[in-house]
Amino acid sequence: MPVKYKIDSNYSTLTTPFSFSYAELKKITDGFKEKVGRGSSGTVYKGAMINRQLVAVNRLEKVLDEREREFQTEIKVIGRTHHRNLVRLLGYSLEVSKKILVYEYMSNGSLADILFNAEKQPNWIERTGIARDIARGILYLHDECETQIIHCDIKPQNILMDENRCAKISDFGLAKLMKPDQTKGQFGIRGTRGYVAPEWHRNLPIMVKEDIYSFGVVLLEIICLRRCLDQNLPEDQVILEEWVYQYFEGGNLSQLVEGEEVDQRQLERIIKVALWCILDEPSLHPSMKKDLLMLEGSVEIPVPPNPTSFLSAI
Repeated sequence: MPVKYKIDSNYSTLTTPFSFSYAELKKITDGFKEKVGRGSSGTVYKGAMINRQLVAVNRLEKVLDEREREFQTEIKVIGRTHHRNLVRLLGYSLEVSKKILVYEYMSNGSLADILFNAEKQPNWIERTGIARDIARGILYLHDECETQIIHCDIKPQNILMDENRCAKISDFGLAKLMKPDQTKGQFGIRGTRGYVAPEWHRNLPIMVKEDIYSFGVVLLEIICLRRCLDQNLPEDQVILEEWVYQYFEGGNLSQLVEGEEVDQRQLERIIKVALWCILDEPSLHPSMKKDLLMLEGSVEIPVPPNPTSFLSAI
């Protein structure tokens, strides 16, 4: 049963994240009883506010304990990022060694939950809408919010779906708060195999282009309804980007969505955007603003080179 505590049902009107006590969060989650997910940042539990509004309570792991002041600063930055395609941060707790964040609850789980489940897979129109939702969320983080945020771990598990299947990006702004083995640059490497841009391994500074690369991989997964790496497939299909490029180069993109009725021009447009995003050379990646314009059909898209042979494009 939802419990009453000092913050009332008007929490959704707050402009900055609310500071919860650990005891309050323990009550909200009924003793952290129902686990609804586990991501790169921590374990997420389901909770209920006094007005029965559901929330997601994320117990962070591997946070730098000695950087509490910076943690509070970053939380304020995250709390000021309000956009339709971002999961909203409602509050936090600093009382215990494991820092805790409270987010709005997304009733349809993650994009991975529906994308890779044959019984839940979205149709073509829904998928193209999801692609644009994600692009708008990343564009806001990169160019439109008060402080630029580079996500560093864009993947289907970090894209959540609300009751209307509107895609919202989660876990943004946390890269700076992780311990050395979770982030990049002075913080080490952070990211997920298959979505990490090649430049992560070249000891280069963190740039927005790394999110662009990950977005390109996710785009391919959305279109093809499969994971970027799948060892259960034939050898020439294991790596999604290589498999897609084979069909792109051969002019047989319809094979990627076999059995579906799709807009062929739209399919080609989205595949071309994705292939530009995943080039090995980051300087060739389009900005997220240009990606969105290309997805919407507002600008022409040049023919992309092989993603792993960027020299041919220079």
